[in-house]
Amino acid sequence: MNRAPRRNASSDPEFSVTEIRRADVNEPAGAGNGAGGGTAVGASAPAGRTGADRAFTATDSPCVAICSTLFDEICRGCGRSAMEVANWVFMTEEEKQAVWTRILAQGYPRRP
Repeated sequence: MNRAPRRNASSDPEFSVTEIRRADVNEPAGAGNGAGGGTAVGASAPAGRTGADRAFTATDSPCVAICSTLFDEICRGCGRSAMEVANWVFMTEEEKQAVWTRILAQGYPRRP
C-alpha cells in the first residue's frame, strides 16, 4: 500500500493563510487591536460609519472565544442565542446586521 507523500503546509502555496484580525469598535475605521478574529489585514470600514455599522463591517462574527451559555440560551461571551451561533454562516447580511445591532445595544461582545 503506497501512500502519497505528506504535504507541508509551510511550503505548499495551496495552504497559504491570510492574516486576520478583529478591529475594535472603539477604534477608528481600519485600526485593529490584534486580538484575532475576522477582517483581512488592510481592510477597513468606510469612513463615517460608527457603532454597529462599523462593527459589522470590521468583523463578520461577534465570537470572542468565550463560549458559555450556562444552561440558558444566550452566550455570555458574544450575546448570541445558541441558534444564532449555530446558523451564523447561513444567515443573510441583513440578519447578521440585526444580531450585531441587538448585541451591541446589550453590551456584548464581552471580553474578560
